[in-house]
Amino acid sequence: MNIRSMTGYGRSEALTEEYRLVVEIKSVNHRFLDLNIRMPRLFNRFEASIRSLLKNYIERGKVDIFITYEDYAKGVSGLKYNRVLAGKYLEYCREMSREFGIEDDIRVSTVARFPDVFTMDAEEIDEDKLWAELEQGLKEACASFVEARQKEGENLRNDILGKLSDMRNALAVIEAKAPEILQEYRTNLRQKVTDLLGDTPLDENRIAQEVTIYADRICVDEEMVRLHSHIDTMEKDLKTGGTIGRKLDFLAQEMNREANTTLSKSTDLTVADNAIFLKTTIEKIREQIQNIE
Repeated sequence: MNIRSMTGYGRSEALTEEYRLVVEIKSVNHRFLDLNIRMPRLFNRFEASIRSLLKNYIERGKVDIFITYEDYAKGVSGLKYNRVLAGKYLEYCREMSREFGIEDDIRVSTVARFPDVFTMDAEEIDEDKLWAELEQGLKEACASFVEARQKEGENLRNDILGKLSDMRNALAVIEAKAPEILQEYRTNLRQKVTDLLGDTPLDENRIAQEVTIYADRICVDEEMVRLHSHIDTMEKDLKTGGTIGRKLDFLAQEMNREANTTLSKSTDLTVADNAIFLKTTIEKIREQIQNIE
């Protein structure tokens, strides 16, 4: 199954002799689904249906939908001429001319501009036909939108998988270094004790006890096991796909916790450098995850 980025763009345009309909969809990342629809008042009656349709294609993200519509078939069949009202306007204008002794310059164009001489009756709307046109445009735009999100999602998947592989390499270095650190500590400890005691025999039990205490203090075995487990889970989820953004974000937080603990226990420069690398890589992964649906 594909994974989807929350960043995407889709568009559809239908142009016929009767109308032109354009639907545009764009989105950015968001914790939840936030739909913002801008459309002509003509389509307000369909808002619930529009939202329901969009939810079949989108689960998370801040999504803006822009709908524009031009009706070329809208004629003038609803135009009405109010003859009685026009006559009243004309009658009163002539009365004013006589009463005040001013020139009667009334023209047809003058009367035509008076309120309600000409009116446009609202034409009956075929809602089923209008919704069918809009639904088709929405579906085509959504298909384009989802395709763009999936393409970007594939790029995110490949990038994160590459970073997880780099993390495995860093873990391998840390795990290989642990026995060397203990051996170096044991050797240095024996040398220091010998320098202090001279020819006095060493207490091997005491040396072993100190090495054990030190080993326990710097041991990151549990952290390594958990990091390997989190990496395995994240890789599996990325390959399985679906709506996994929230789960991946939780895993990244857990990874960061283990990397912090590893860094706090490090007494070796190599281990510290690789622990820092883990932390910075995890942070980059988290940034990418924020864009996954």
